[in-house]
Amino acid sequence: MAICNSPVSAATSSSSPHADSDLDFSIRKRFGGKGKAVADSSPETETAAAVLEAEKSVGEVGSGGDRVESGSQVVRNGENGVAEVAAKFAYRPCAPAHRKVKESPLSSDAIFRQSHAGLFNLCIVVLVAVNSRLIIENLMKYGWLIRAGFWFSSKSLRDWPLFMCCLTLPIFPLAAFVVEKLAQQKYISEPVVVSLHIIITTAAVLFPVLVILRCDSAVLSGVTLMLFACIVWLKLVSFAHTNYDMRAVAKLIDKGDDLSTSLNMDYPYDVNFKSLAYFMVAPTLCYQPSYPRSTCIRKGWVFRQFVKLAIFTGVMGFIIEQYINPIVQNSQHPLKGNFFYALERVLKLSVPNLYVWLCMFYCFFHLWLNILAELLRFGDREFYKDWWNAKTVEEYWRMWNMPVHKWMVRHLYFPCLRNGISKGVSVVIAFVISAIFHELCIAVPCHMFKLWAFIGIMFQVPLVLVTNYLQNKFRNSMVGNMIFWLFFSILGQPMCVLLYYHDLMNRKETTDSSL
Repeated sequence: MAICNSPVSAATSSSSPHADSDLDFSIRKRFGGKGKAVADSSPETETAAAVLEAEKSVGEVGSGGDRVESGSQVVRNGENGVAEVAAKFAYRPCAPAHRKVKESPLSSDAIFRQSHAGLFNLCIVVLVAVNSRLIIENLMKYGWLIRAGFWFSSKSLRDWPLFMCCLTLPIFPLAAFVVEKLAQQKYISEPVVVSLHIIITTAAVLFPVLVILRCDSAVLSGVTLMLFACIVWLKLVSFAHTNYDMRAVAKLIDKGDDLSTSLNMDYPYDVNFKSLAYFMVAPTLCYQPSYPRSTCIRKGWVFRQFVKLAIFTGVMGFIIEQYINPIVQNSQHPLKGNFFYALERVLKLSVPNLYVWLCMFYCFFHLWLNILAELLRFGDREFYKDWWNAKTVEEYWRMWNMPVHKWMVRHLYFPCLRNGISKGVSVVIAFVISAIFHELCIAVPCHMFKLWAFIGIMFQVPLVLVTNYLQNKFRNSMVGNMIFWLFFSILGQPMCVLLYYHDLMNRKETTDSSL
């Protein structure tokens, strides 16, 4: 067996055809393969071509010993050797640096084809930094303004009538179930069924209204009770309307009517107390005998959502007590004072008010409704869509509150169309119903009817027309979206807060002076 001790002979053995082919294969494997046409002018393909050219040049320049030494060095260093060779022969001065017509990333033609993830991260960092500074500045200037009785105080005990009224609300679904059971057994006629449901649904709203107006309760307690009452009313209307339609479809099927073949009877007509009880607590406003269900309850997931709910609720309380209350208390009535001062107060209030509104949306529509759906194994969890991308005000109202939107479409909009009412009038009717309930949920707990909430909701109708016109004219999704954010969140909500606050304070001063 021959032993080679000479460095030259060792290098020579390393430079065998097999070694050169291994080097050639490793370089080409990294940069796309041998013989590929370099049609693309990207840096990767240019570097690959340069490396292949470098490999040939290394073999041609100098004597055999030089080539042997260069080849063994590349094999020995692996990727570092390839990078060194590429650095030597890529981007030569004679190679063209500009090969294509290209736009700047922020130009109008290319801006929407680029990823803005980095800028989005920058906005988050700046937002956190700016708000952290404002929080520190606020605490240094005003101190800790949150009262010990913010969540509960001795005055909360005065709200026990409202709590008892809330506990009596299940009486109305029970009465509606009895009416439907009698209708199923054909003990009462259809006009009687409709009349009884009208009485039950009306009483479900009027009873809490009377209790709130007769009691000197906190505004927050009154708003909570009115929200529960409105939810019960919407659910009872859906329960009555759905069963009425199912009875009508069942009668057509029994008669063998031609229309019955085109009707889709997804569920058999059956009045079931278990279905009603599930519907009354489920996160939906549209009744149906059965719903899509999930397979199990994720307990760990539910716990994490409860933690998030507690954190964001605390954030809302902090912003309200530390920012919104001082701004509102140091303001004047926006319709009675100086215009520019009122505008300054509205704009100053808009940012914390927007934060509270976004936190409220996240807490209720995402966290709470998903927690409720998980505990009840409710499958359809599309409680909202991407309303923040709404191009028009009309799109916003169709996407931000899906339970109410589905109820409006199912029990109000399409019934109006089937009765010969035009689409425009049907939309206006839907806004009127929404405005009435917004006014009830705010005016009744405040014990005053100024119709600010009603006017604010009805003002959405001309905004719908304006944003639809702009969207059709400019074909630009940003115009309507910016108008929505400006009028709805920056100007509209802070203005309503100031109006209701000062009217409420004036009412309290009048009441105290009369006593």
